[in-house]
Amino acid sequence: MQVRRRWGRVRAALDRRVGRLVADGEAGMATAEYAVGTVAAASLAGVLLAILKSEWVRELISDLIRSALGLG
Repeated sequence: MQVRRRWGRVRAALDRRVGRLVADGEAGMATAEYAVGTVAAASLAGVLLAILKSEWVRELISDLIRSALGLG
């Protein structure tokens, strides 16, 4: 009889644990979404860096600063 009671408690504990795992089934999705967002942000930063390093953007910014300061 004692084995049956113990098995009943173990089974109830396992049922609760499985229920929690099923309820948290998509808990890892946030981590995957953050990873995709991080890759996208790094890619965008790389593209912006390439654009800002180009000569015509440097000239555009330089001309804008000169005209704002009244030097050009």
